[in-house]
Amino acid sequence: MAAADNPINANNATNSPYGSGAPYYNESTGFITRHPAKTRTSNWVKIGVPVLILVIIGAVVGGVLGSRASKSSTSSTNSSNSPGSSNGEAAASSAASIKNAVGRFATATESKYDPFQPKTPSVLNVRPDRPRLIAPAYKWAALPNLIKSDPYLKGWNETIFANATDYFAKSPVAYFWDHDSGMLDNAREVKMRLKAFAYVYRMTNDTRWVDRAWQEIKNAAGNGTTPFGPDEDKWNSGHFLDAAELSSAFGIAYDWLYDLWTDDQKSQIRTTLIKYGLQHGLTAFTDHNVGWWTNSGTTGNWNCVCNGGLTVASLAILDDDTTGIARQLLGLTIDNAKQNCAQATVDDGSWAETANYWYFGTTGHAEMASALISATGSDYGLLDVNANFFKTGLYHMYVFGPTSLFDYGDHGPNKFSTTANSLLLYAAEYNQPQFSLFQREQHDAAEPWSMFWYDPSVSGAFWDGTPLDMFFNNDLDQWVSMRSSWTDTNALYVAAKAGKNQGHQTHNDLDAGDFVLDALGTRWTGELGSGDYNSPYYFSNDTQGSARWTYYRKMTQGQNTILINEANQNVLAAPKVTGQSSGTKQGSSTVLDIPDNSTAYWVADISSAYFDASVVKRGVRLLNKRRQVLVQDEITSTASVQWRMHTNATITIDGTTATLALDGETMKVSMLNPPSGAQFSQMQAQRLNPDPAPPVPDQDNPGVSVLVISLPAGQYTLEVLFNPQWSGMSDSDFVTPDSVPLDNWSLTSHK
Repeated sequence: MAAADNPINANNATNSPYGSGAPYYNESTGFITRHPAKTRTSNWVKIGVPVLILVIIGAVVGGVLGSRASKSSTSSTNSSNSPGSSNGEAAASSAASIKNAVGRFATATESKYDPFQPKTPSVLNVRPDRPRLIAPAYKWAALPNLIKSDPYLKGWNETIFANATDYFAKSPVAYFWDHDSGMLDNAREVKMRLKAFAYVYRMTNDTRWVDRAWQEIKNAAGNGTTPFGPDEDKWNSGHFLDAAELSSAFGIAYDWLYDLWTDDQKSQIRTTLIKYGLQHGLTAFTDHNVGWWTNSGTTGNWNCVCNGGLTVASLAILDDDTTGIARQLLGLTIDNAKQNCAQATVDDGSWAETANYWYFGTTGHAEMASALISATGSDYGLLDVNANFFKTGLYHMYVFGPTSLFDYGDHGPNKFSTTANSLLLYAAEYNQPQFSLFQREQHDAAEPWSMFWYDPSVSGAFWDGTPLDMFFNNDLDQWVSMRSSWTDTNALYVAAKAGKNQGHQTHNDLDAGDFVLDALGTRWTGELGSGDYNSPYYFSNDTQGSARWTYYRKMTQGQNTILINEANQNVLAAPKVTGQSSGTKQGSSTVLDIPDNSTAYWVADISSAYFDASVVKRGVRLLNKRRQVLVQDEITSTASVQWRMHTNATITIDGTTATLALDGETMKVSMLNPPSGAQFSQMQAQRLNPDPAPPVPDQDNPGVSVLVISLPAGQYTLEVLFNPQWSGMSDSDFVTPDSVPLDNWSLTSHK
């Protein structure tokens, strides 16, 4: 058998013993501006002296789940030293000592090194040295000194080591086929592990990590101690996300550990990768019934992840691949991703699927762009072809509340190696440092990509000068984000959406008018999230009669909006939205003194979403220095009306007042000027009637109740006031706003 045809098998393993235990590591020109032309000069190539900067972050918190900084405020004096000066090393040491005493800080460094920058980049002309993917040798060489100087990198490094140690002690990822979702969890977990093992090896030169990576590779190739998928299609190419993620995983391991693999091991990795991944990927481009994700208009995460995985893997093996498949794929994936993946954000930056699918799509996009840049010197327009793509960093920042995402629609499978670290790459490539300043505070920042995408010279705080409110008005999504603070975990946050009920890659709900509400560190109004992806016809289509809309979590009954005649909304809805903000911005301090006139409001005319109502409008506004929320609806209906809100709270009802208790906190909800006969009631989070019946029974929603106002057909104004019971506030500190028609709302209409 020729070397190129030699599959991975258990008899060709590198059997180095692990010893008595696994290795363990022991230690203001505006918020958004378009990025200038890229220079490709990265602080990663600069080894030198830290420049002290203003930073407002707490101490490092390590651990398997990642490192997160506490929100405390401090400042420092600026100083710098020239590269190579005699006192540079002492200054760096002194800077680190001072800053580590008060919290995390960033560093700037200098060097003469030039990354791989061909005069005329070609996707088939890859850098001669290894690694070539995402983290070339010069970045690895820079990393130890950067870790010493930068607390973020230090904390992430410790977490990666701790995670890798945890994975090391476990058995290889066991194959599990989850029906329509394939074995995507397996694929992403394998990728997560191989990234960690390869990273720790390159930081320690301890070959036990290479041996453990080989054990994982053998297993995912179907030659471990337990079976891994059917022989003819081990990576489940019919659900190509699975094959794409495993292709990426094998490509990263091949490249990052290239000098450690024997020729036979390299041959085995290539053969498995081509047989179960790349060959099926090539077929997808020639048979669009098989590769539906390559079709024009498939702008969601599928296109990004599949093209990204194929590109990363092809770049890894390009000059070793005698079959020519890698070369062929690189002539297809980039243009296809530019036409589709890169168009997944609309002109305001919103991700066209959902806030959770943003993670999957942008990770695939960022990995692909980064690998192309590091391996060939160009992204070939992948980052620039959509002039508004850079705004997606804003989208992610604003869709995040103090407790969690505004997580409308489907959530997707487990994330594993999928994070929001694309923001770190976008911060550098689009010259938007606030993206990096935001992401470095998040719990998912600690993984290998962050070590190479993070620019340690960024300084300041993401909230400094950042508006509290943002309106996203593209017709597809139409949503708003309003809050009382960026840094207070107890802050008030309300987000609401309208938008179209089609065009979201069949991941949306029928939810025009939907909203979530955070306060006191708790989510009071929340989302039910994904249904069971294995349910029949769950992803069938987004037409009016789709079986998808018969599942409670996807139908209008399961949303925090107005329900008319107990029926689903019109999928052809075309809402109209307006809104204004006082423009309040947070300053450098984590403590914000909110002005008396600080407010924001958003009004959506969602009448077109209903069949039996001529008018349905919803307004949401902040009151009383952003301490109260008013949700107001104006409805003219020829059928029954329900106002619905899902909550995990325990509800106590007294007519037109409801008291919610959750996590030791209290929220009072009251109707102002209630229509005759209106009162609150409580229901279970389940369908109101048996028809239309879903193909299989609905999932249970344990612990979830629905706060409801039920009314017969008629014309109504419903004004629902939310008063979080803030510490130190008495009843007299809350305001009762004037009753103002939605068409007359303004920044001053409620005084």
